[in-house]
Amino acid sequence: MATTNGAQVIIVDEEGFSSGNKVQPYLATTPRVEPWEVDHGNKEHSLTLGDRLGLEDLSSMNVWRASIGELLGTAVLVFMIDTIVISSFETQTKIPNVLMSTLIAITITILLLAVHPISGGHMNPVISFSAALVGLISISRAFIYIIAQCVGGLLGALALQAVVTHDIAQNFSLGGCTLTVIAPGPNGPVVTGIDTSQAFWLEIICTFIFLFASIWLAYDHRQAKALGIIVVFTIIGIVLGLLVFVSTTLTEKKGYAGAGMNPARCLGPAMIRGGHLWDGHWVFWIGPMIACMAFYIYTKIIPSNHFHAIGYRHDFFNVLRAMVNLNH
Repeated sequence: MATTNGAQVIIVDEEGFSSGNKVQPYLATTPRVEPWEVDHGNKEHSLTLGDRLGLEDLSSMNVWRASIGELLGTAVLVFMIDTIVISSFETQTKIPNVLMSTLIAITITILLLAVHPISGGHMNPVISFSAALVGLISISRAFIYIIAQCVGGLLGALALQAVVTHDIAQNFSLGGCTLTVIAPGPNGPVVTGIDTSQAFWLEIICTFIFLFASIWLAYDHRQAKALGIIVVFTIIGIVLGLLVFVSTTLTEKKGYAGAGMNPARCLGPAMIRGGHLWDGHWVFWIGPMIACMAFYIYTKIIPSNHFHAIGYRHDFFNVLRAMVNLNH
């Protein structure tokens, strides 16, 4: 949990330990860095592959309790965002994309502030997977979080279906992620939307921009200290809202719901409504996954003094190195 006292930011982890003046990235749920966790060049470590993978997290009650925050946070996020998507178009406003993007930005910011003290405030497999690659959390913790997020996405979609009419749920695909829809035409039903390849590239590009222009602020301890938690999370919400606006406006195709940038949000409505929501559904998983890997490579290319110069024990390259050493 982050609290501010003047210019000082104090991070408290799940165990309740304070790291004092040392500011750690906001989305890191294990902020304290012990001497044995730090990587120092080519120095040999006593860390095992299990340590690198964070297998201890699988049996940690604190991690499982934190995942409840991810589950409920994602459920609320899916319910709210899908409601916003439906309402923005149902009201027949002249600028539904602007209204939708603005409300999504506000919602994301509020939910980040609410869930962050519990689990780090991921609510998105993109953030958990990216944080695991970078090493802010272990792969084991990311796995638990992503499962919780997917269950939360399902619960959020179920809650939405319970409060909307059948016609609204059908006409707006329960606010889910779609590439195409079947719409009435002069000569019968027609399929309208965008090509799978176009949606795939939009998903990769928008997710990378999301990570590069906003999530990066939460990963970098220097920015976390300089900007503060409220500013960082507000920027994340604004960037996400802008990307929703750009992706929905750029194509100008009815049927395309815009870049998902959150596979759990796309999964929930697809599991509840099925049908065309499964068409090209892989785009909303593979695209963000590629973007996360590209972003991770970027963090390894830039000078080390600009990001986690001390290193993290869960860093993906360190995990691979431990696996190679294990085979030898």
